Amino acid sequence: MLNIILFGAPGAGKGTQSDYLVERYHLNHISTGDLLRKEIADQTELGKRIKSIMDSGSLVSDDIVVEMIDKAIANDTQGILFDGFPRNVAQAEVLDQLLEKHGRKLTCMISLDVPREELIRRMLERAKISGRSDDNEETIKNRLKEYENKTLPVAAYYEKKGQHIKVNGFGDIKAISDNIVAEIEKRK
Repeated sequence: MLNIILFGAPGAGKGTQSDYLVERYHLNHISTGDLLRKEIADQTELGKRIKSIMDSGSLVSDDIVVEMIDKAIANDTQGILFDGFPRNVAQAEVLDQLLEKHGRKLTCMISLDVPREELIRRMLERAKISGRSDDNEETIKNRLKEYENKTLPVAAYYEKKGQHIKVNGFGDIKAISDNIVAEIEKRK
C-alpha cells in the first residue's frame, strides 16, 4: 500500500501533481486544511473545538492535527497521499509513529524542486487570477522564507532515512508527472 508525502514550496505545483497521483494510484488525499474543514462541516466534537479555535483567530495545535491524521490513517484502506503534512520535523516524527501504529510504512517523500524565481512568478500569476490582495511579492517572499526556515528541514529528515526523492518541478506538467511516477514505481 502506497503512503506518499508530496512536498514542495508554495507554488511548486503540489495541487496539480497531487490530483494526478490520487487518480493514478487511487490514493486518499489527506490535506490538513481539508481535514479541518471536514471536521467542522460534519459538526463532530473535534470539529466544534476546531471551529472555536479558528473563530478566535488562533492556529489549530499540532495535537489536533495529529488526532485528525491518526483518524484518517486508521480509516484508510487504499493508501494515502499526504499534502501539507508534515510541516516540521516534530510532525514528521509523529507521522512515522502513526504509520507504524497502523502497521504501515512511508513509501517515499516526493519533493518538487522549483527555482525560487519561478515560485514567485507562479504565485504572482496565480494572484492575478484569484484576485487575492495578500498575494503580493512581499507576502510571497515572506511565505517562502517561512517555508525555508520551518518546513524545508523535513526534507533533510527524510533524506537521512533514504525516503526523500527530489524531482524537478519546473517544465512540462506531464513530464513532471511522469518523473514522479517513475520514482514511485521504483519503490512499490
